[in-house]
Amino acid sequence: VQLVESGGGLVQAGGSLRLSCAASGFIFSGIAMGWYRQASGKQREWVADISTGGRTNYANSVKGRFTISRDNAKNTLYLQMNSLKPEDTAVYYCNRAPTPWGYWGQGTQVTVSS
Repeated sequence: VQLVESGGGLVQAGGSLRLSCAASGFIFSGIAMGWYRQASGKQREWVADISTGGRTNYANSVKGRFTISRDNAKNTLYLQMNSLKPEDTAVYYCNRAPTPWGYWGQGTQVTVSS
């Protein structure tokens, strides 16, 4: 399994970012996937997930602002983040959902300034 996250950066509050996760080493289309995040000094938390059939779920803190999607032809998971808030600042990771593998990629840093 290999998971490579990208697309993070520094953005002002109210701005947008689109994260990508390139997956390999497993049959991507057959696995439900999710996004997780870890803010400095806090535990990693679940953000959103998407089933193999495209059904989505979101944490209350991001509902209505974030959209998870997947492109099985490209083995890629996405997270469109709009109306970003300073409290969204964290390292974002992709992994299997609802039970992540023990392996985690390097993540991508998202920093939202006020």
